[in-house]
Amino acid sequence: MWVRRPAFTTLLRIILEQQVSLASGRAAYRRIEGRIGTVEVAKAVQENRLNLQRLTRAPDEEARAELLALTGVGRWTADVYLLMALKRPDIWPPGDVALLIAVHNLRRSTRRPSNEEALQAAEAWRPYRAVATRILWHGYL
Repeated sequence: MWVRRPAFTTLLRIILEQQVSLASGRAAYRRIEGRIGTVEVAKAVQENRLNLQRLTRAPDEEARAELLALTGVGRWTADVYLLMALKRPDIWPPGDVALLIAVHNLRRSTRRPSNEEALQAAEAWRPYRAVATRILWHGYL
């Protein structure tokens, strides 16, 4: 099971990975790690507009809303942080291409499902959609 530490560096890596592949995200993170400049998320943490420790105790919707308030953080990033770092059990990151492909393969359908169709399929796994997400990601990989 892939788990990440609930921390600023984890959130930064997830933001980078949403933009590109996981490998490209790792490479970009290494470059930033070597020479960090002003990053919106870092500024929010520094100014206490984002308290990552508080997110560990916040309900899913509240934690998601705090993350979404940051420039550059979208729904996928917020949900992957909740799933991977905060280990929330009922998270399904919408728009995840690997999940769409995995659902397509699971259903053996003729076409890849839309994001909405995948979200509807994921309802069957509620309240443990994070478990389904991890299994589907594993199958995709």
